[in-house]
Amino acid sequence: MRQPTGLAGRAALVTGAASGIGRAIALRLATDGAAVAVLDVDAGGANAVAAEITTHGGAALALVADVSDGPAVRAATARARAALGPLHVLVNNAGVCSFFPFVDLDEAEWDRMFAVHVKGAFHCTKAALPDLIAAGWGRVVNVSSVGGIKGAPALAHYAAAKAALVGFTRALATEVGVHGVTVNAIAPGLVDTPLLVRSRMPEAIRTAQAAQLPVRRIGRPEDIAAACAYLVSPEASYVTGQVLSPNGGGHTW
Repeated sequence: MRQPTGLAGRAALVTGAASGIGRAIALRLATDGAAVAVLDVDAGGANAVAAEITTHGGAALALVADVSDGPAVRAATARARAALGPLHVLVNNAGVCSFFPFVDLDEAEWDRMFAVHVKGAFHCTKAALPDLIAAGWGRVVNVSSVGGIKGAPALAHYAAAKAALVGFTRALATEVGVHGVTVNAIAPGLVDTPLLVRSRMPEAIRTAQAAQLPVRRIGRPEDIAAACAYLVSPEASYVTGQVLSPNGGGHTW
């Protein structure tokens, strides 16, 4: 791991951190000096990421909770605080994805998207934000999606939930900036993760989208982790209420 930088002495909570983008963010923040609480519903994956961090000399704690479950989130956050100290960084990354044409989309799947992405961010932010405000320094990063900005076929439920995260980001930023807390969103384009595999996106669509990007490839989790590392750094103290979109040049606004 590189020498710790501006996050030394800070504690971070990363949700959905057992694999993919969340794992990459947890590892990057640990590399940059933060003690990291690795939260996921996948106990084995969370433990593996925490072990990877500690093996390389970092401090980490694996936590198991469903972010849509408020009491479970509060209990996990309390464990993180007890083990690592007050929180300074929260990354709301936990997510799910599925593809359904709107005519085939049922209410349960719609509700699941909002429960994990939107209610999950609500619960985690409610639990962590008092620490950030008390410290007079904090960073909240919500992982949205290009889909939440421009939409996509068969993703009305996913796009709507991810768009809600952008509104949440911008509103919260106006409230907590006075306390030294910034709130930003990352809107990744297509990224090669286990979540993408589980979503069953047709390979033909994935290949076609990559070919249309100016960079001619889909994203890697490390690309998103690098964006997050900037947003939580001391250097980003004047950046809040913004949406940073690492998407390979496939969408601009």
